[in-house]
Amino acid sequence: MVKDQDYLKKTASFCVDLAKKLGATGVTAIVINSISETVNFRNKKLDESDRSDSWAVALETYIGKKKSSITSSNLSENNIKTLIERCIETTKITPEDEFNSLPDKDLLATKIIDLNLYDDDHISNEEKIEYLKEVEEAAFEKKEITNTETSFSESKSNFILASSDGFLNGHKSSSFSASCVTVAKNANNKMERDYEFTDTCHLCDMLKPNQIGTLAAKRTIQKLNPQKIESEKISVIFDRRISKGILSVFASAISASSIARGTSFLKDKINEDVFSPSINIVDKPNIVKGLGSRYFDAEGVKMEELKLVEQGVLKHYLVDTYNGKKLNLRSNGRSGGTSNLYFEKGSISYRDLLKLNNRALYITETIGHGNNLVTGDYSVGATGFMVENGIFKHPVSEITIAGNFKDMFKNITLADDLEFKYSTNAPTMLIEGMVVAGK
Repeated sequence: MVKDQDYLKKTASFCVDLAKKLGATGVTAIVINSISETVNFRNKKLDESDRSDSWAVALETYIGKKKSSITSSNLSENNIKTLIERCIETTKITPEDEFNSLPDKDLLATKIIDLNLYDDDHISNEEKIEYLKEVEEAAFEKKEITNTETSFSESKSNFILASSDGFLNGHKSSSFSASCVTVAKNANNKMERDYEFTDTCHLCDMLKPNQIGTLAAKRTIQKLNPQKIESEKISVIFDRRISKGILSVFASAISASSIARGTSFLKDKINEDVFSPSINIVDKPNIVKGLGSRYFDAEGVKMEELKLVEQGVLKHYLVDTYNGKKLNLRSNGRSGGTSNLYFEKGSISYRDLLKLNNRALYITETIGHGNNLVTGDYSVGATGFMVENGIFKHPVSEITIAGNFKDMFKNITLADDLEFKYSTNAPTMLIEGMVVAGK
């Protein structure tokens, strides 16, 4: 079991009080305890079993406009005292930065509602092993599958954030996840791989093991015997596993740090049309059991739902205290990034989206990180399927897809198949007129 909150609160408060006595004008302290257990299988045999129990204390001290930070995994009282003393001494010799400060006190979270992020249930290693055996047995029911790698992880964590402004709060969270990677071989000994996984706050919400193995095998077998295609300009459909990546790039582009540095193609775009009018993007921190749900951000600032894009218009950046002061904006509780970020679902069905064009390329995997946030250029390797009149014709490999986010955002059509499977979620997405480089 993770340590109770009273112990963490006592430790965090001790850090704040001592730092203030030693001359700090502002202090924040985070104390975390997390426990995780992982079992890995490979080809129906136990490959690895691991358990970790970790502690961490992270301290930030301010003296006027000077600031420094320090972390440690040793929570003994003597070590914490030494840690605080070092942090104070470092702060004294750190150059001033006019933007250094704690959050505005009126922005701190005061009301904490239960979002059901913690599950007391525990699954033993023996039960984890049985789960993974079922996953692999389901995958190996397909004769084309020649290799499997599966994993089951359970983690529990508890943390407290304390500050010299009087903030003292935290929460427990839990995660149960399982994954299966399969390799398939065709008659010519050519191989392909794919995967399936489940990740939930509560044990009872996980996919059944046979579902994971069956889906992983199905996806892998579908990729066998890929063909190469000619270079062309074509509509590209992104599977939900990939379309959420487009949303992650958008989040990076609207982070206050990128905007303040001038390294984002969305700088100075507030209240401008960035997407097509049908697009709405929301960051919602208060989803019950949400994988990205949070009560407050990394600075203790209350988190509220933000409609980042309304009918294509960019309404907000993701603002923390430090970069917000650079931009003359107040924090909106996004120190540490987004919570549950998603595109609102579109108005067209998945099947109808596939039929919007006579020919389209359906992407199931991208390779590399070809995102240039300064220019908006996008270029990645990819694999997927050729779709004709809504029908999947054959798998495609060894291609590169490219475009610029400024144009891509304006040409997005979303299906109505949004699922909340991750902390960042998007429905199936079609983007018109992308460049595909093939053979």
